Amino acid sequence: MPSSSLAAPLDVELRPDKPALLRVDPPGDPAAWAAEHREALRAQVTEHGALLVRGLGLRDADQAGAVFARLAGRLMAEREAFAPRQPHGPGLYSSTPWPANQPMCMHHELSYLLEVPRLLLFACLTPPGQGGATGVADAEQVLKDLPAEPAERFEREGWLLTRTYNEEIGASLEESFGTDDPAAIEQYCRANEIRFTWQPDGSLHTEQRRAAVVRHPVTGRRCWFNQIAFLNEWTLAPEVREYLVDEYGADGLPFNTRYGDGSPIGEDVVQLLNSTYEKHTRREPWQAGDLMLVDNIRSAHSRETYAGEREVLVGMADPGRLADGGRAGEASGR
Repeated sequence: MPSSSLAAPLDVELRPDKPALLRVDPPGDPAAWAAEHREALRAQVTEHGALLVRGLGLRDADQAGAVFARLAGRLMAEREAFAPRQPHGPGLYSSTPWPANQPMCMHHELSYLLEVPRLLLFACLTPPGQGGATGVADAEQVLKDLPAEPAERFEREGWLLTRTYNEEIGASLEESFGTDDPAAIEQYCRANEIRFTWQPDGSLHTEQRRAAVVRHPVTGRRCWFNQIAFLNEWTLAPEVREYLVDEYGADGLPFNTRYGDGSPIGEDVVQLLNSTYEKHTRREPWQAGDLMLVDNIRSAHSRETYAGEREVLVGMADPGRLADGGRAGEASGR
């Protein structure tokens, strides 16, 4: 199998429709192994967008956290989460809770932040009995494959994320902002270019406009980088969308996405985005102890439906503000 010129000592397998794979003999100390090979592994991620490391034998959260720390340094604390995760240590989380019978479509993690994680780390402690793969898709190729319309419109206008926080669906104010103090939340929103409105019932509605296409901070190549399809109402299962619209109204959904000018995105556009992602998706079933590194700018990721128990831990690292990532202008309250 071909291997990378950037990290010749690592014999990386490149296979059609699957992420780059590195098989290793189980090391006595996975964290020490990760520290020794850090630069070579990071080079592979830059070259291929994602790398699956098989053979480390990661068994628990402490071991996974130690490996993550050797590869990435300090892990990010999650902010503006759309669903609560279970913490397993500083910056170490469970995967997003999502019904096992519903897929999570392609997205770039926290792409609606001003300071985004540029590296994602996944550790599979318990693989599912069936399905549940974490797919990856090359954001450069997705952008090239999208029709000029709507890609040019999104590149011109950006995309708008709208959220309405409630006590029933998604993350609470404290889980998203680290506090439920209105003054502190308003301060955060202003500092992060988020427009906010307190509703008569005391709930919070927010809007933030971000770029849909960015340049990779290392390669300079243009990447389709957003969560337009993932957080849009048309990606939800029909019965879930119908319930949420009936319960909260079309303008009060827990989260939704729009064109940058605020216009609604049609179901056909969301289907086009998801089908384009699917054409470029690479998958490999999880095995116990696997490690996956994902360049969050270069690669979108997803999660298949699955059966059985599934425990995958997640870390986010290398936070940075992309030069062309913010499009909102100065935030204000209304």
